[in-house]
Amino acid sequence: MTSRFLRACFREPVDATPVWFMRQAGRYMPGYREVRRGRGVLDIARTPALAVPVALEPVRTLGVDAAILFADIALPLQAMGFPIDIEEGVGPVSAVPVRAPEDIERLRPFEPAQVPFIPETIRRLKEKLRGLPLIGFSGAPFTLASYLVEGRPSKDFARTKEFMWSHPDAWAALLRRLAEGMGDYLRLQVEAGAEAVQVFDSWVGALSPPDYADAVAPATASLFRSLRETGVPAIHFGTGTAALLPAMRAAGGDVVSVDWRQPLDEAWRSLDGAVAIQGNLDPAAMLAPVAVLDAKVDDVLARAGGRPGHIFNLGHGVLPGTPVDHARRVVERVHARTGGGG
Repeated sequence: MTSRFLRACFREPVDATPVWFMRQAGRYMPGYREVRRGRGVLDIARTPALAVPVALEPVRTLGVDAAILFADIALPLQAMGFPIDIEEGVGPVSAVPVRAPEDIERLRPFEPAQVPFIPETIRRLKEKLRGLPLIGFSGAPFTLASYLVEGRPSKDFARTKEFMWSHPDAWAALLRRLAEGMGDYLRLQVEAGAEAVQVFDSWVGALSPPDYADAVAPATASLFRSLRETGVPAIHFGTGTAALLPAMRAAGGDVVSVDWRQPLDEAWRSLDGAVAIQGNLDPAAMLAPVAVLDAKVDDVLARAGGRPGHIFNLGHGVLPGTPVDHARRVVERVHARTGGGG
């Protein structure tokens, strides 16, 4: 039988609402902290013997309905020849960011031979998961472009917008290259065994609807079109996207992920019920007293109303310091309240 997670992605009936968490393999997990000691995130991601147990830990500890590949959105950029790394406590950084139109020429076509550890990790995970779905992922063109242009995470994305407005042709070319590269990267993951993919447009909420429609949606839509041939469901993720949801739905994806800033039922109406929906518990709720946490979980489920096509998740990633017992409690409560009993 197809897993409840995959059935929900295609808005088919399920025996219980599926649950997984973004960053479910992270610093709140004791096993991850042990592996992380003295190692960088990219070091772990490049080493299947380390990445596999890290990805498996939340599956075995929490009882989630899907695993997600342990990797980082910087890896395919490195495989496209762009110098970018992960700085502890900061995120993706580059000492030579894109600042002029000619700089985009440094971004080469994606080269699978540069990431042999990705398909190897996926194959090893599939052997261990015993039928549980594995989610692959990449960054979306806009979010990746923001790292390339800013050179590091940003709060206002001023340099990114300046480049987008000042050099529209170069900007469009940059996003096309990123869309093509991420399409190749995600197809590599599917060929290795990933049964769903998530495209992280984490910072697209910084844009106005007209700027999204004119300067971002064409490349994003191109990426999602290129994924249709794989036959696996694609999740379109963003944060701060209440004003963008109809445009994101039009750009593509079988599932749209929404954050906690908009009630789930309102978001579903914005999407016209045309796609599955993922979300949308505030990650900070898992730090709250259990009575508060339970109430917030129940509110999300009430707003979902038992409609087919709901995947329970956080609006963003699990926060460091989250009690593992609280994460497990959410999984068990969602399953019990929606009919699966775990």
